[in-house]
Amino acid sequence: MIKVGIAGCGFIGPAHIEALRRLGFVEVVALCDGSLAQAQEKARALNVPHAYGSVEDLLAHPELHVVHNCTPNHLHAAINRQIVQAGKHVFSEKPLCMTPDEARELVALAEEAGVVHGVSFVYRQFAMVRQAASMMQAGTLGRLFAAHGSYLQDWMLLETDYNWRVDAALGGASRAVADIGSHWCDTVQFVTGRRIVEVMADLAIVWPTRRANVAGNHTFSQNACAGYEERPVTTEDFGSVLFRFDDGSKGSFSVSQVSAGRKNRLSFEINGSERSVAWDQEIPQRLWIGHRSQANQTLTDDPGMLNRDVADSAHFPGGHIEGWPDAFKNMLAQFYRAVQAGRMPDAPSFATFHDGANVMYIVDAIVKSHQQQRWVMVER
Repeated sequence: MIKVGIAGCGFIGPAHIEALRRLGFVEVVALCDGSLAQAQEKARALNVPHAYGSVEDLLAHPELHVVHNCTPNHLHAAINRQIVQAGKHVFSEKPLCMTPDEARELVALAEEAGVVHGVSFVYRQFAMVRQAASMMQAGTLGRLFAAHGSYLQDWMLLETDYNWRVDAALGGASRAVADIGSHWCDTVQFVTGRRIVEVMADLAIVWPTRRANVAGNHTFSQNACAGYEERPVTTEDFGSVLFRFDDGSKGSFSVSQVSAGRKNRLSFEINGSERSVAWDQEIPQRLWIGHRSQANQTLTDDPGMLNRDVADSAHFPGGHIEGWPDAFKNMLAQFYRAVQAGRMPDAPSFATFHDGANVMYIVDAIVKSHQQQRWVMVER
């Protein structure tokens, strides 16, 4: 049995624990949080046997094989560094870190330590996303012409919507692009097999000042009786990006956390010389296939209908809807197969520290492009 520790148990930590328990050969034996009291409360609620008040104490837990870093963004680099230096396999929430220099350091450390390393880019693990990637790799779509789409949410729509991610010191210099645009970039690069090498960006802050709950509030919650204080905003709510792939093909995407009615809509369309494909995360079991000279198709996630190399990503017969938690399970199943083998696979289909660093370089170029109002090369 593989023994796992979880660092950080806010919104995402319990999602990791739930997915890990579905694997059947992994045991979550310990967690840590901001204080020992908080950790003990979370451990009782999540039925985890051991609780610690620091990452150092968690890493000292006997016979611990893997640690998941589920802490806020500003802690990622330091904690990932600690985990790797302790010789543990590491699975990090994105972003991998806060700066390109930290990304380069973490990739080098993980490679030198020989640990299995992963980053939580989950959307590439949906069955229909993997089907699109398989079709692209097999040449079914023809030559890549363009990729375009968006990632739209509305949880920051109101002036009173405030969260630690708004604070650049805690969330990073970019918010909407780094938080959700990163997922879009990773997903589309995975599907196309190409890398984004140059960007032109235009970002916008729709609330230059937000009203934060003085008592502190949780993400996705509202309190009609709360008291508020004004806080300046330096991170974007919306952004549009033109980009160029390494093969010369081009694309564009928009990200928004202020699009009323859009809860978690990551969507993309890939146009090839033979066919197009399009996918929407809010209806994840469908892949649209576009044709020029015949009727368009809608493929659903019936394992018997998928390409053989991706059929194992759908676990139930057609018509039994699978979604985000199932993609999360797919991601961790692939990561833990590598842990069982004790080494990184030659061509991992889960996102690694290399992929996490790659997206960090893209986000950094997008921020520079907006600031300088010009095309910027992605520096890797």
